[in-house]
Amino acid sequence: MINYSTDPRIILTLDTGGTNMVFGAMQRGEFIVEPLTLPAHADNLDLCLQTMVEGFRTIIDQLDERPAAISFAFPGPADYPNGIIGGQLLNFPAFREGVALGPYLKKKFSMPVYINNDGDLYAYGEALGGILPEINELLDESGSRKRYRNLLGFTLGTGLGIGMVVNGELNRGDNSCIEMFSIPYLGHEGVFAEEGASIRAVKRVYGELSGNPDHGLEPVEIFEIAEGSREGDVEAAKGAFAQMGKVLGDTIAMTVSITDGLVVIGGGLAGAYKYMKDAMFESLRGMMQRLNGEAISKLASKVYDLDNPDELRQFIKGEQKSIKIYNSEIEVNYDPQKRIGVALSKIGANKAVSLGAYTFALHQLSR
Repeated sequence: MINYSTDPRIILTLDTGGTNMVFGAMQRGEFIVEPLTLPAHADNLDLCLQTMVEGFRTIIDQLDERPAAISFAFPGPADYPNGIIGGQLLNFPAFREGVALGPYLKKKFSMPVYINNDGDLYAYGEALGGILPEINELLDESGSRKRYRNLLGFTLGTGLGIGMVVNGELNRGDNSCIEMFSIPYLGHEGVFAEEGASIRAVKRVYGELSGNPDHGLEPVEIFEIAEGSREGDVEAAKGAFAQMGKVLGDTIAMTVSITDGLVVIGGGLAGAYKYMKDAMFESLRGMMQRLNGEAISKLASKVYDLDNPDELRQFIKGEQKSIKIYNSEIEVNYDPQKRIGVALSKIGANKAVSLGAYTFALHQLSR
């Protein structure tokens, strides 16, 4: 089994977003050069490819030895096993008609190239070196026998990304197409959730709440208004992020019911998480009802805020009980509480994506 924290091979990494691309190089699970951020040029194929080549060459020039491979993330559905990017790429229009990106970079740099969905690699990185091992270590230290092996990762930025780890393994699906397109934006018939949980959503809702749809502000500036460090409509700014939190909560509820595990949130917009989380947890802990009017919890499991120290302690503790074996005086200890936890990423989306890409490449090279 590969131990990514001791493996000496160097892997070039790239976190490709609709706005920026972040290039890096990892060895032994850590960045060994300062990550390089360049504009994505998502609507111009020539400029985008030119930037990719420039970014990787800049990183290679800083290394003392030749990398073993290139491994990186790309947003949206594609034929990732063959390195072909194309299809319903909402935030990368230049690639919609199909681009043999993997073969192109392999030809340019004469080394193996591995491409995966950005949400997938984000979740994989968090499962390897983020929230999943952190929680399992706390459970182990507490003496609990419970362990988590399933994880959903959500990235908030130009779009709404998702990745899934099942039983400790990255789940890429049979078509490399685990996406948010079919998750509805509740209250908006025929609209998908990303329209309510993305950069454009924050800008749109701030405009609606402030009465100034032509404000021209970016989310970071809207966040500054919410913080009181920039002039503007404070309540509209907080409300824009709170509405996004509600959409995020609805989306998590519709997906975590299937994976039944931990949830971790990252990405550029996660910097405003404190203004999202109350609405998000209100949605997750909400009720639904049967046609006869009977109210039931939206989720079968209790939902914990793992960034809240008191809730984290309760989550780790669980409900320790003992039960006698039938027709015997022998007792068996168990934890009957069904629970899931939601946390903000501590290692950050760029690090998680890069760690996922790095480890994926090591596994492929060792086959």
